[in-house]
Amino acid sequence: MTESQSGVRGKYRKTFGRLPLECSGRCWGEVGQAVSRQKFFDAAALSETKLARVLGTLDLTALGIGSTLGAGIYVVAGQVARQSAGPAVVLSFFVAAMASVMSGLCYAEFGSRVPKSGSAYVYSYVTVGELWAFIIGWNLVLEYVIGAASVARAWSSYFDSLLNNTIEDYLLTQMPMNVPGLSAYPDFFALSIILLLTAILCVGVRESTIVNNVFTAINLLVVLFIVISGMFKADIANWKIPFEQVPNTTEFEGESYENGVGGFLPFGFSGMMSGAATCFYAFIGFDVIATTGEETKNPQRSIPISICLALLFCFFAYFGISAILTLMAPYYMLNGNAPLPYVFELAGWPVAKYVISVGAVCGLSTSLLGSMFPMPRVIYAMANDGLLFKSLAKINARFKTPILATICSGLLAG
Repeated sequence: MTESQSGVRGKYRKTFGRLPLECSGRCWGEVGQAVSRQKFFDAAALSETKLARVLGTLDLTALGIGSTLGAGIYVVAGQVARQSAGPAVVLSFFVAAMASVMSGLCYAEFGSRVPKSGSAYVYSYVTVGELWAFIIGWNLVLEYVIGAASVARAWSSYFDSLLNNTIEDYLLTQMPMNVPGLSAYPDFFALSIILLLTAILCVGVRESTIVNNVFTAINLLVVLFIVISGMFKADIANWKIPFEQVPNTTEFEGESYENGVGGFLPFGFSGMMSGAATCFYAFIGFDVIATTGEETKNPQRSIPISICLALLFCFFAYFGISAILTLMAPYYMLNGNAPLPYVFELAGWPVAKYVISVGAVCGLSTSLLGSMFPMPRVIYAMANDGLLFKSLAKINARFKTPILATICSGLLAG
């Protein structure tokens, strides 16, 4: 290599070896600014929306109650009482409610300060930046997709059980699917439920909330019926059963369960707190209220009030059901899968199971609507910010809903 060639090579090494480093530093800085940039709203932007502002405090409260209670109220209390807490399940729900209120107050503050569609997605965008908002937005979509699909499947299975599993038997015979990780048969009924709710959501937010209000009212009436009728068969002695009267184990459907030491805290303080951890998940769902910021008449007032009211009503419902369950029968005799029909049958009122079935169907319906309702709002908010296809942010001029985002949500859940 000649001296001139060596000089040229050294020159180019210096030139092209240094520029990429300078360029990469500048580029990485720009990337860092892009992913951490925050969204800002002025006073005028907070009130601007293409959606229809038609929802009031009552609509939001019913939406939160329906999404939170669901059908779990007919199962969770019995499972926690049987396996973790005993009669202290009422305290488990109280502790879980306190934790949920703390979370609810955070949502209430964000909802009043940033009354826009998108819930935790838009709150993250405002506080911690675009990258984390993008991740949380997709997490929300995934949560709602899985929730809607699982609830639709539960709705289908419950309805089929009332028909002696006629649908399941037919599809298993005619269209079996031997694919690992998938259902044993294609559940067309669950798909049709998803598509029906998608159509209702496309028609308008007002129509959707009317359906939710009706089902939520029926569900609360069933809860009230259970609490009032169960009070006639309640016995306070079931909260203080002596240790000598408690069998060591109880067999249910081939499984053996430990029964603790009796009394109000048969599994101790740790059992009560363990039950509270399970009960906390029974309060998940009120965040659907926070996705309605652009469809509420007065979001700064209605969102905080409705979140607090929804959690309060849900706590009273869970507390009442769990108290009646453990007062009507000893905790170690509860059937974890269907505790309410079981205790009413023990009390000599088997007809109550038909009323409970109506409540369960309504609870499943509101829970499914609670999973389907916020999904298109999150997709709409992300598309409106340019993080998804802009076409998903288009609002139908007649119905004032993000129809394309709603249809995509229905297809994902189906």
